[in-house]
Amino acid sequence: MTTAGFLTTAATSSRNLEQIKSYCAEDVDGYKAYLEASEKRYKVGFEGLVDKPFDSLMALFRFLPELIKLRSDRSVYRLVSRYIRDPQLRMTMSFHPLLIGGNPFSVTSVYTLISYLEQRWGVWSAMGGTGSIVKGMAGLIEGQGGKIECNAEVEEILVENGNAKGVRLRDGRVLHSDLVVSNADAAWTYRHLIDARHRKRWTDRKIERSHYSNGLFVWYFGTKGQYEDVPHHSVILGPRYRGLLDDIFKRKVLADDFSLYLHRPTETDPSMAPEGCDAFYALAPVPHLDADVDWTEYAETFRQRICQRLEDTMLPGLSDRIVTSRLLTPQDFQDRLCSFKGAGFSFEPRITQSAWFRPHNRSEDVKGLYLVGAGTHPGAGMPAVISSAKVIDQLIPAAVAQHA
Repeated sequence: MTTAGFLTTAATSSRNLEQIKSYCAEDVDGYKAYLEASEKRYKVGFEGLVDKPFDSLMALFRFLPELIKLRSDRSVYRLVSRYIRDPQLRMTMSFHPLLIGGNPFSVTSVYTLISYLEQRWGVWSAMGGTGSIVKGMAGLIEGQGGKIECNAEVEEILVENGNAKGVRLRDGRVLHSDLVVSNADAAWTYRHLIDARHRKRWTDRKIERSHYSNGLFVWYFGTKGQYEDVPHHSVILGPRYRGLLDDIFKRKVLADDFSLYLHRPTETDPSMAPEGCDAFYALAPVPHLDADVDWTEYAETFRQRICQRLEDTMLPGLSDRIVTSRLLTPQDFQDRLCSFKGAGFSFEPRITQSAWFRPHNRSEDVKGLYLVGAGTHPGAGMPAVISSAKVIDQLIPAAVAQHA
């Protein structure tokens, strides 16, 4: 697997400052101060926590003074607003929690670490897409003698005397084991794969009453011809900000307006489409399935609205150039990907659902059960999800050695 990176150089930083100056000259110094605040949260939240087990009160108490000092109770938007005055720049600096499932007005300000993280390390893309990462991991497992079986859905995680003892597949087969690692959505794992009598902490009531991320409407499409002036990553913000977020996270209604993330991987990796063509996906944050939306009826209408918005902004003539198209809605996230409520990123990463308060990587309810993925510590997003595997790489050997 190879990667391509977009590193932030001094010239890029200079362009950022020039663009900020064009909106609000007074915000140039504020932006510099904001990056310093972001760096402090990076050092604690990323370097200190991201790949470390966080399943004991001792771990919580160890980092609690730092989290209090950094005012982790403040939201991302509130922290940004301390340094940035211009409303458009506040939107630009604070929208990123949406891409890990959080409302910028309620997610802990620790997640402003992303700003410094991208400045420090750049933005990287796997050549061949995310699928190449999956293939690389599969090759690692098989190279060590492991076996991967696809299209074998787990119906139940078997528990005996409080210990995980294997899984029952939907086709009736039983696979026995001393340890079980679930990379399914954490809420789905507890609510649907483990009998309620084995759960004291993650009860049905607790799961139902938790706060979940936004849903996602994703439109994958390919075009004949290329849009060479469109970058790899673009964000097209709608006319509203807080009102739209309230519709998504609080009122649970599908609004008439929307914001979009547009991904054009062929700008970096031409192999993602036939020669002379482009590959895209457009992602719109939407409410999860608590909203009264029949996606089987409305999906195509919503796609057409997105297509029109893209034609009006970045992709002129798009409707006449589409050669392939595929949709993914919150209903698909639930029915095909076993995501609770169709939430795209599992539990919303607000302060009361982060770190120790999130489902632990080592199950609190079932011994020998471990969790990885967006619903457990450290959270959603590719770096965090992969880091969750690094966490159990520390927990499982320690547990095995203890019982040897």
